[in-house]
Amino acid sequence: MPYDYDDQNIFAKILRGEIPSTPVYESEHSLAFPDISPQKKTHILVIPKGPYRCFDHFVQAASAEEQLDFFKAVAEVAKQQGLSEAHGGNGYRIISNSGPDSLQEVPHLHVHVLGGEVVGPLTA
Repeated sequence: MPYDYDDQNIFAKILRGEIPSTPVYESEHSLAFPDISPQKKTHILVIPKGPYRCFDHFVQAASAEEQLDFFKAVAEVAKQQGLSEAHGGNGYRIISNSGPDSLQEVPHLHVHVLGGEVVGPLTA
């Protein structure tokens, strides 16, 4: 299945500098910034810089270098935000919605890093 990428989505606009963001982490292939509607004390979004609509698209089309960079970016954000157990935190949850049944709101792969307090049950 081909994945159509909408280059007018909010994250594409952030990557082009058309919408401001406050990066907390940036690497060659990834960008992380606070969610504008945080659901927990810490709520950071991590996005790849490439045009990938969802997790499946990313795994199929991104280079190994982009994929490794993205997952390392997620881990670095957890460390930087004081969430990682390996670095003194109490843990965190990562969430990525993929496709219509997941209610993915922005058609650009993104991971929510949630923590800083008890996150709660996995689903309601």
